[in-house]
Amino acid sequence: MTKRNVAWWLVVAFVVAGGVSLLASSHPDGFEKAGEETGYIHTATNLLSSPLPDYSVPGIDSWLSSSLAGIVGVALTFGVFMALSRVLARKSSR
Repeated sequence: MTKRNVAWWLVVAFVVAGGVSLLASSHPDGFEKAGEETGYIHTATNLLSSPLPDYSVPGIDSWLSSSLAGIVGVALTFGVFMALSRVLARKSSR
């Protein structure tokens, strides 16, 4: 894949993450819903804390918070996979 293609797909991913996140459902997912119905959700504790809990940026209470969380998620995922692909490319060229 060329650098131009990578850049193009990255722009598309940012637009989708920043824009489509505004259309995300505010209803809980299946596991959370089942936990609420069985009463388990009230006794559960977090194993780890999240830097972007519930797909929002702490301290920002608006539609912008969800968009920023989506964009940050895409950027981090892209960075991890780019680093991994470079490491694997170096190993395969040896």
